[in-house]
Formats: sequence, structure tokens, C-alpha cells
Amino acid sequence: MTGKNGQQSCAAKSDFRAGSPQISVASRANLVIIVVMSAWKKIPISPVQEAELQRFDQEVAALQRGERDPDDFKRFRLENGVYGIRGTTDRHMIRAKIRYGALTADQLECLADVAAEFTPLQIAHITTRQDLQFHNVEQRRIPAALRLLAESGLTTREACGNTVRNVTACPFAGIAADEVFDVTPYATAVNEFLLRNPLCQNMPRKFKIAFEGCPTDHARLGINDFGAQAMLKDGRRGFRISVGGGLGSLPVSAQLLEEFTPEEWLLPSVEAAIRLFDRHGNRKDRARARLKFVIKDWGIEEFRKQWLTERQALLLTQSGAAACRLPAVTETAPALPTIAPVAAPDTPAYRRWLTTNCVAQKQAGYFAVSVRCPLGDITAGQLRAVAGVARRYGGGWVRTTITQNLMLRWIPAQLLPNVYAELTQADLGAHEAEHLADITRCPGADTCQLAITHSRGLAEALSELFVNGLTQDPVLQDLTIKISGCPNSCGQHQIADIGFTGTSKTIDGHAVAHYRLLVGGGTAAGRATFGVPVTMLPAKRIPAVVEKLLTTYRATRGEDETFHDFVERVGVPHLKQLLDEFTTLPPHSARPDWYGDFGVTGEFQPRG
Repeated sequence: MTGKNGQQSCAAKSDFRAGSPQISVASRANLVIIVVMSAWKKIPISPVQEAELQRFDQEVAALQRGERDPDDFKRFRLENGVYGIRGTTDRHMIRAKIRYGALTADQLECLADVAAEFTPLQIAHITTRQDLQFHNVEQRRIPAALRLLAESGLTTREACGNTVRNVTACPFAGIAADEVFDVTPYATAVNEFLLRNPLCQNMPRKFKIAFEGCPTDHARLGINDFGAQAMLKDGRRGFRISVGGGLGSLPVSAQLLEEFTPEEWLLPSVEAAIRLFDRHGNRKDRARARLKFVIKDWGIEEFRKQWLTERQALLLTQSGAAACRLPAVTETAPALPTIAPVAAPDTPAYRRWLTTNCVAQKQAGYFAVSVRCPLGDITAGQLRAVAGVARRYGGGWVRTTITQNLMLRWIPAQLLPNVYAELTQADLGAHEAEHLADITRCPGADTCQLAITHSRGLAEALSELFVNGLTQDPVLQDLTIKISGCPNSCGQHQIADIGFTGTSKTIDGHAVAHYRLLVGGGTAAGRATFGVPVTMLPAKRIPAVVEKLLTTYRATRGEDETFHDFVERVGVPHLKQLLDEFTTLPPHSARPDWYGDFGVTGEFQPRG
């Protein structure tokens, strides 16, 4: 079946899907556009989702006729995954939920069509909750975009608003050599139980759930409202449950709720926590409306007591009766056509890509390949390229990661050179995935209504530091840099080795973009350690700051000393003194270029 026409920018190079039909070239405002007709297979839309789509269409039409109050429409669109955009009421951001990050090649091509058809720059953005979002979509065209997503089996329902957000999970689930068991079916069960559940439609604020099956905490359980770590006890599958994690202006690490929860009690355990939050969360003060504040007020022992009572009642109801004792899952290699391996390139770039982007699966002879998407962005053409690679070499399956990348799975070892060649042709062959150069960032003030600074611009500026081999230094390569454009921490700056959060300051009569520097954050074993604030810095000085921090750590660290331990040893006062030269600016007349923000021209305009 033929989907809607997509538009692919020349920057995306070419469509890599075998047999791509009907490619034509046009010119629009000095930008060459390649129009590609996708051919992904549509699936039937459920009656429930069809009703939602029709209602959204009706609500948009009524709003544009002046028959709906914009504030009433705001709540409606948020629970359907549609945000406002900075500086306009006529364009929006659409967030597609990707449950536990799993996508098919067809869905990737659908996402490519949405990016090409509905966004001016033909770009999708991967989020830190494994979702994809699309910016600057015209309000009148939102219903068409939502319908296109639904035709591939995706939804935006409850991707925003005071709901249970996307259920995330370890991207290595099912293929990690050290996992306890595959958490994928449990993430699926929780997602399906909670999606459109009346319980989750009007909570005090959002609620985040994550699953992890590995000893390494890829899913960052410690910053989630409800975290489930796979455990075995006397041969039985179950979970170590933690609750109350979260970032934002007052970050809190999750606390242990129950050491071992049998798998059959998973759904009532989740529901009990949500019900307590729904009843007792602060509905008057949005700044204190997360589960972490309920636990702070009660204490974890009282919360556990109330939770056990709530769960006992639920064991006799729908969630208690639901079948969550699931059969053990064993992934098997996909059936693939015989493909001749190409010669492996004898280049440092390829060898480095093998080291940083390729991880051996527990299934002998296969690899997971991280596709690095710089700054979390990927073009329509690149989405199609990844879909083609996934079909030819990995059975058509891909996962998104909370580090804003894509992950191919089931790549035969002998075909890694083929995959590298095709990804490189699509401008996706960059190494350093999950390493220092792979910076996490939020969308920032380019589109977000809450952001103060342009985090994308800063991330691009910092990327220029890592073209000289600095990121490949064994001492530095595993450090993390994360950037948020405001204190809300969508870029997860508080759990980075080096984190930045946007703010502003007036100097010499001019508003100047600034960032607060935090150092020493991270996550491990279901708990989070938050970076300590050091100082506030003008945006334009930050590349020099990062370079000095990294080179100082490399030159003065003790043997086997981690960056976190280095921060604790030298202390904040010393770091503040080290960076003091970067905290001030000369008069505006001497260096006007230092008074702006990365990614924009002219005077910096802080959010009013």
C-alpha cells in the first residue's frame, strides 16, 4: 500500500530502501527538495483510535472557527501528545510514543514521512524517553499527521500532559549477555494496561516508568517515578521496585520500595503507586506535584505501608486478575536473504566505530549497532536509510535509546562493514556513540516555550571540541555532557559528569545567555547521584570551560580516579577558582560577540 508523499532534503542524501519508487526533484526557496513516495505497509486503525482521531479533527476545526476556548483545547491536545511552540499559537510539536523504544522498519518510514510532510526542516528529534517528536507542525495539519502515525501502529496518546508518559526500557533487552531476563514483555504489559486507562487521564502531574534487565542501569531507574529492575528469587522472575525519582529544579533519587515483587504482582504494584499519587499528589502547587514530594512528605516507610494496603485491595480487582506471569522470551535470529559481505575498510574511523558503536549480543555471531544521531536529530532521509539497513541486515527491528540515538539489532558480524558503508553514505556513520562527544540536549529555546537558552546551539559549539581526538582519550571517552535550556532538566543535565542548565544575566546593560555548571552527576544500580553546582557562565565562554575542565582532570587525576571522585577530591571552591576567568565579560563594546547565545544571531532575548 502506498503512504503519503514525503519530502526529503538534499542534506539527507538519498533514500536507501531497495526499490524506492518515483523520485523527483523540485526547488523551494533556494532549497532543493527530493520528493519520495514511501511504500510502508499500513495497518487497520482500531475503532478507539479512530474515534480519537475524528475528535481531534473536530476540536481543531472548532478552535479555528473560534468555538473552543484555547485553554480548554490546551489540556485536550496535551493528553494527545501535542505541545505548543515558542512564539506562535498556530504551530505545534507532536510527540510520538515509542513504547520501550521498539520500532519496525515500516514505522521508521512512517516517521520519515511525518518529518518530510509536516515539518519545515524535515527533521525528527529523539527524546530522552525514547520518543520521537516533530516541531513546527501547522495546527490545521495536526489531524493528518496523527492519522499517518496511527496507520503505522503508533500513537501520541498520553505522550504529554498529566498522564503516565512513555514506558521506557533498556535498549539491550533480549540481547544483553548479562541481563537477568528480557523485560520487554513486562514493559509491553504495563504500557497496554495503562494506555487510555481512566486512572491515568488527569493526575496531579506526569508519571514516569522504566524497566531494566541488566546490571548496568541503561534505563536510569533512579530518575523515574517507578523503576522495575529484573530479579530472580528461587527461580522465580520478579522485580526490585524503586519509587520517587525525578529531576527538575529539586532532583531526588528513587528509593527502594520492595526488594522482590513477583512478576504476577507487577500490574497491581504499578497501579497502587499511581492511585496513591493520584489521590495525594499536590494539585494546588504544580512545582510540588510529583510523586517524589508525596514520599518526601510521608517518608518512604509510610508510603510503603499505604502502598501495600492499596496493592492488597487491587489483587482482587482487574489489575490483580490480569495475567502478568508471562512466558520466558527468547529472541531468535531473523531470517535474512544471503548478502555478500563487503571488505572492511582499513581506516581508523571504521576501527573506532567498531569499538564505540558495536556491542556483541549474547546470541553468538550477532551485534547491536548504535546509530549516533548528533544532538538527537535525524532527517527524513536518514530515517529511511536506517529503515532500509534494518530490513536488509537486522530483521527490520530498531530501538530508540534515552541517549537520543537509534540501535540496530541482530546484525551478523560479517555484515558489519556493509552496515557501516550504508550508514556512512547516509551521514550516520559517526563513531563515539554513548561516549564523550555524544552530547545529550533538550530542544531548547528554538521551540520550547519554557526554555531560556538555545541548548542546541551550545551542543553544536561543544561538538567542535571533539574533532581533534580529545574524545578518544581513554581517560575522557566515557564521560558524559548533558544540556538543558531551563531547570526542568529535559536534557538530564543533573546526571551528567558535566551538565549545563540555561539561565540569563544582565551585564553592561545587556541580557546575556548563561548556563549553570554542574559536575559529578550519574546513575548506577537504580540510584542517581546529582551534579553539584559550581558557577554560572556566559554561554559563549563554555567551550573554553569544558576544554579546561577536561584537560585539568586528565592532567591531575589520581590513578584510576573517576571524574566523580576527582570532583569530590578537589572540591567546588577549587573548581570555581579554576574557572573564575570565564565568569565575567569585557565591556560590550570590546566583545559584543560574547554577549549573545549560540544558535541565534543578534541580541539575546530571555524568555519573558
